[in-house]
Amino acid sequence: MSVVKFLLALAAALLLHLVGARLHPNLPQALDLFLPVVVLNSLSGSSLAGLLGGLAAGWAQDSVTGGFYGLYGFADTVVGYATARLAQRLVVQRAVGVFGIAAFASALQQVILIALSLLLLPQASVPAPVWVAVRALTTGLAGMLVYTASARFRRLAESRRKSRMSRLRMDRP
Repeated sequence: MSVVKFLLALAAALLLHLVGARLHPNLPQALDLFLPVVVLNSLSGSSLAGLLGGLAAGWAQDSVTGGFYGLYGFADTVVGYATARLAQRLVVQRAVGVFGIAAFASALQQVILIALSLLLLPQASVPAPVWVAVRALTTGLAGMLVYTASARFRRLAESRRKSRMSRLRMDRP
């Protein structure tokens, strides 16, 4: 994923998070809109892209959640790096694989967030296990849907390009 695409995806996640939280205040508890951006960026297999993408998305999420600043930044950096290392060892070509990786990444992020919260803030409230599972499933589903939509868009753009190129070849004398 190029830097421009990543920044556009991050801006879209930020906008959707703000609108969704305004419409339904419990939406951020059930769905993480930033993590699919991190996972899809990390699926390229570049460890540095996973680290920097996770850090940027985590800081963006920290800025809108209002919690202890840096928790999401650290957790998303670890998740981005782990996802990139996993993508170096696995070939993910299907949407179901992306669902599994995104759901696992969400569960890993929640475990890191809970551990850090309990270490840094002993009186911090911990989400119920059912919400951890719901968030992992919905985040995995969101990642799968974005992956499928982007693959469909790329195929459509490629077919349009080929069609345009064939017309250009036929028009030449």
